[in-house]
Amino acid sequence: MSLVELIAQADERGLAASGLACLDRCLPLLGGDDEALRPLWAGLAGNGDWAAGLQQARGKLAGEGATGADGIGEGTTDGDGTGEGTTGPDGTGEDEAVLLARRMLAAAPAELSAAAVREWADGCSVAALRIHRLLDPVADGASSVDTCREGRTDGASPLVAAELRRQIAVLELLAAHGAGGLRGALEASVEGRRVLRAVVSRRARGRAER
Repeated sequence: MSLVELIAQADERGLAASGLACLDRCLPLLGGDDEALRPLWAGLAGNGDWAAGLQQARGKLAGEGATGADGIGEGTTDGDGTGEGTTGPDGTGEDEAVLLARRMLAAAPAELSAAAVREWADGCSVAALRIHRLLDPVADGASSVDTCREGRTDGASPLVAAELRRQIAVLELLAAHGAGGLRGALEASVEGRRVLRAVVSRRARGRAER
């Protein structure tokens, strides 16, 4: 089943976990510590208040563009209207990647209604894949993020392919186990966060050496 189909079939908890997991994996771009989103995971598990946790997370991760942003996942188009994004002034794409991550946080709904979390989860899915595409040192040969989400992954770069697998895994875990799948979803996100943190660190070292 494609990612688009899984999102279409997911319930509120699955959608919220999907969006949160995407945001969690992108924490290295927001300068947050690994515990910044734990209150939100606790809220999904019924051990905390989601709205309070969201306010707390935004306070910890506050920065330019962190609030009031609309159009999650929209980014700068690449000239053909696909919205796949362009690189920043230094040619690295990190400026846009950070903006996309901040939009994910800004767009998170305070109330976990079905309509709100579905829109957020879908936007976070697109944004996270675009972030990985921007930061992957290997050229991405897939025609677009949208085609990858629909299951046509030929040519996808390693970072994009791995992010797609993690998004699918989170939705499948929640669909199969409900709240019991949250631990596995968090573990998948922790793994992805470590990968992205390593990528960001390597890029920073590369710039310092130039």
